[in-house]
Amino acid sequence: MFAKLKDRFEKFLNEKNFVTDCLGKIEEKTGIKKRYLATGTVSFTGLYLIFGYGASLLCNLIGFVYPAYFSIKAIESANKEDDTKWLTYWVVYGIFSVAEFFSDIFLYWFPFYYALKCIFLLWCMAPVSWNGSQILYTRLVRPFFLKHQASVDSVVNDLSGKAINAAENVTREVLHTLVQSKTLLPPEAGPKELPSTSPDLSVD
Repeated sequence: MFAKLKDRFEKFLNEKNFVTDCLGKIEEKTGIKKRYLATGTVSFTGLYLIFGYGASLLCNLIGFVYPAYFSIKAIESANKEDDTKWLTYWVVYGIFSVAEFFSDIFLYWFPFYYALKCIFLLWCMAPVSWNGSQILYTRLVRPFFLKHQASVDSVVNDLSGKAINAAENVTREVLHTLVQSKTLLPPEAGPKELPSTSPDLSVD
């Protein structure tokens, strides 16, 4: 496991992207190898997630930025396997975010919560055979979806129809109100004649 992670880590450092470009520039100025810079950054991030202020934001950025970058790369590539991989990640990430919304009030005070959350998200995006999003989707999400697909489709179609009808009714009412208000407005008065300023030339 650690050998695979190390190989993936080395491969990432040799890729051409924004992160490796920044690490390369720092390496040129300081003489510290990218490997040590990246390791120190990861260690600092882990400690910050445990003890730092704003760990929630940092954790969410880790769970979003890296997958978003590789999702864009997957869209632009001709291979469709990586598309499926990252779509699966986003499905699991979305379900986890909804569940976290309701449980956050109980979990935010839990020690090392954001560090554990970050580890979970890293597991879900890890380039290994036991990738978390693949396991969770195959064992939990997919069976539930296939079992309730017809019911979910029916509810979605019903809600979509009601939303369209509501939008049409609102539009109709707005147009009716505008037409009615225009009808009730008083007609524009014609131009008023100015009082004559010419002198009175009548003779008594």
